[in-house]
Amino acid sequence: MPAFRQVGEKQLPNPVLCMAWSPKRDLIALANTTGELLLHRLASFQRVWSLPPSEYTGKDITALAWRPDGKILAFSLGDTKQVVLCGVEKAEILHVFPIETPVTCMHWMEVMEENSALSSFYNSEDESKLFLPKLPTLPKSEEKSDEIMNLLGEVRLNILALGGDTGFVELYAYGMYKIAALTGVSGTCRSLSLSSDLKSLSIIAEVRSADNDPEICYSQLDTGLLSDCLPEVTRMARKFTHISTLLQYLHLSLTCMCEAWEDILMQMDLRLTKFVQEKNTSTQVQDEFLELLLWGQSSIQKLVISHLQSGSEALLYHLSEVKGMSLWKQKFEPLGLDSTAIEGAITAVGSFSLKANELLQVIDKSMKNFKAFFRWLYVAMLRMCEEHVPPELNKMTQKDISFVADFLSEHFSENEELFDRKGKYFNVERVGQYLKDEDEDLVSPPNNKGNQWLKFLQESSHLKESPLLFPAYPQKSLHFVKRMMEGVIEQCLQKPAEVIGKSVKQAVFLPLYTVPESSENTPRLFELPSLWNDKKAKMHYVVFSMPEISPCKLYLLRRATDPNRHIPNNADNADCAANTIYCDFPFRPHLAYSCLDARFYDDEMLTVVLQGPEEEHSGRVLGQLPLASTLSCETEFIWKPNQRLDQQSDAIPSQGLVLGNQWRELENMKAQFIAVNGIRKVACVLSSNLRHIRVFEMDVEDEDEEGAESQNATADQDVLDTTMSSQGQDEDGKEVKEQVEAAEHGGDEFQKTEDNLESEEALELS
Repeated sequence: MPAFRQVGEKQLPNPVLCMAWSPKRDLIALANTTGELLLHRLASFQRVWSLPPSEYTGKDITALAWRPDGKILAFSLGDTKQVVLCGVEKAEILHVFPIETPVTCMHWMEVMEENSALSSFYNSEDESKLFLPKLPTLPKSEEKSDEIMNLLGEVRLNILALGGDTGFVELYAYGMYKIAALTGVSGTCRSLSLSSDLKSLSIIAEVRSADNDPEICYSQLDTGLLSDCLPEVTRMARKFTHISTLLQYLHLSLTCMCEAWEDILMQMDLRLTKFVQEKNTSTQVQDEFLELLLWGQSSIQKLVISHLQSGSEALLYHLSEVKGMSLWKQKFEPLGLDSTAIEGAITAVGSFSLKANELLQVIDKSMKNFKAFFRWLYVAMLRMCEEHVPPELNKMTQKDISFVADFLSEHFSENEELFDRKGKYFNVERVGQYLKDEDEDLVSPPNNKGNQWLKFLQESSHLKESPLLFPAYPQKSLHFVKRMMEGVIEQCLQKPAEVIGKSVKQAVFLPLYTVPESSENTPRLFELPSLWNDKKAKMHYVVFSMPEISPCKLYLLRRATDPNRHIPNNADNADCAANTIYCDFPFRPHLAYSCLDARFYDDEMLTVVLQGPEEEHSGRVLGQLPLASTLSCETEFIWKPNQRLDQQSDAIPSQGLVLGNQWRELENMKAQFIAVNGIRKVACVLSSNLRHIRVFEMDVEDEDEEGAESQNATADQDVLDTTMSSQGQDEDGKEVKEQVEAAEHGGDEFQKTEDNLESEEALELS
């Protein structure tokens, strides 16, 4: 019986550049050369959803990483230099942030350390819910606003590590807040792994040697400050992530306000056009205008009260708590928290709240004046036409007359400054100017003459410059003040990232081997070396091959996550072992195989794709390679510091490893690369042309009949997919492919898979 059970196979129309299994579900994410992001289910490799490329995000996906809880998928884009966080349930883009250089690799880890301080924080983290009301959902995007507030995820700290060209390495707490910007890293990052105890960061980089030859090097960075101050780092990161999420919420709220106002203006334009075209003098166009203006301004008024003010209050709450942390200098000063910068951020949020309140006053006054003016104008028109005036309209109080006088004096009086700027003497609309994203001053700023509070402040020398009072910007729009607030908060958040980044030092740098010429056209994300963090043993593992030195050997490098921890039997604390891999096939016993790809299945097992000698006409093999004997090797290896590892490979302890019965021949497939998930016990094999995929359950054996059916299905699928791929981009070919997929999965069932991902996965996990 073949080991492992094949559960799906597919020929894809576009080459795959990245693939990553979900840590919690039987889902795999793929990114192809067109910039499309695909999510497939293990069962029959059904497609759950696809996210097409867009000009907003970009088209060149360079790396993928899952959040440890499996609810968020991060991917980087090289053409726009951005990182995108995507919700898995509905394929929605929830958060986008820019980066300085294109990302070449990423790794999202979860901190597993426990202590009493962290436990108390985990239990009390939601205290803000006791003091702050729940933020209301946004109109037209209720689901998205809920998703954005769920970006925080679990309280336990998780960190997204990004690596790029020219030594670019940054760490983002909860995938959103930049907690460290590292310096001193050499070369282009190929892969990285942050240990679960936060003591060190392992990096595989491609570095140019003195002879300008590309070399693969391993470096370990000491991140001791993060591990030593873990409770403080978690508290600070959680608060700053709250703040980042609230800024996103305020941005969406303001966007909704702008869209509401644009809808009002568009409706007014359409109704005016219709009125002129029909020339229907009996239509009460003034009623329609009044209804639109009052309804539109009241909807914006509700958005300001329920969303902007609620979001601003939450921002002030969390910033005030961060200020309290910064004053505990013994704990938080080493992390770079600056109370002065945080006070500036609090002041900026206060100014934004004042500007939102000013907009509320303008809306309230505008609604009263508009209502009184149109009522007065309508009555005047009826009297001029000598028509009957309804009694309810004929009654004008002294207050109504005052509103009309204010409206006429404010909107239709001659103003030289206004005429110079806009070329007209009147401006009826006062609300929209607050929603324009411009640096120019307001056309009609509020009239503060007679404001007793402002007069009192100006006359008081003590209060005029008091830091206790938030400055107001009466000449600026709401958008302008919001951008200013975001800039101040961003500056406040950058200081800890700089301080923590400078504390990270390189503990070890080991050149491994020169880049083989045969791998120049291979996608970098699929290339060895592969990194792994053994959380129980607190070790970093690096697995790689050197085909030009020893094609049938697989090398394993070990480093303790604590840079100061000594590894027994090794003088340089860097242990390396070489393994020759053998497969006991029928009629071909003890045949040495070369390793095409290898990924850690778990702490004690490697999943490998092997290729036998060409002269033996052997195919490709998927196998599980136990590492117990290698990890227990006590032979000492003395690393010569002035040489690359490939120059001293003869001194590396070597032993033979036999696959036993944990292997399966991959017939009719030129397998090359693999992605695995030992928790879910699944694997995905990709062909050398990056289009042909097979998925396997690794802890289940195929029965003989199932194996035969699978092989027959494979042959039929190859013929069918070859026919479809030869049709290129032809529309008929697309229709044929869609019909075949619908026949395979069933149209109703396929739709159910897309629409009910969350409920099905919950049942599956239970």
